[in-house]
Amino acid sequence: MAITIETGAEGRCKAVVEGSMTIYEAAADKPLLLSALATAKETEIDLSSVDEMDTAGLQLLLLVKRESLKAGKVLRLTGHSPASLDVLERYNLGAYFSSRERKKGRRLKSGKSFGAKSIKGSGARDVTKTSRR
Repeated sequence: MAITIETGAEGRCKAVVEGSMTIYEAAADKPLLLSALATAKETEIDLSSVDEMDTAGLQLLLLVKRESLKAGKVLRLTGHSPASLDVLERYNLGAYFSSRERKKGRRLKSGKSFGAKSIKGSGARDVTKTSRR
């Protein structure tokens, strides 16, 4: 279980979450995701490899979103796995996490949209793989 942080051009950062986002990983994940947010103008959190998420994982995403809004930074959730979509749909938070700049993106069953802009091809310079242990 790890979070991989990729730092790209133009103040962009991508955090790829692998494994679980549960109460057991939340304490280790929090500083990693907040650090990624602090170092970038735009942060993307890729949830495509999340195989389990509970309310502690959701609370962590809510915290990072709140901090991005406070700092005037862009945060995008992308690559939603079935586990992450289930939690976001269950709590009806798709609209809260959707990007205001984008009109299209992945649609939830509820009809709400996620801004699913990727930073692929951004010329990633740094890749750091961090273990949660």
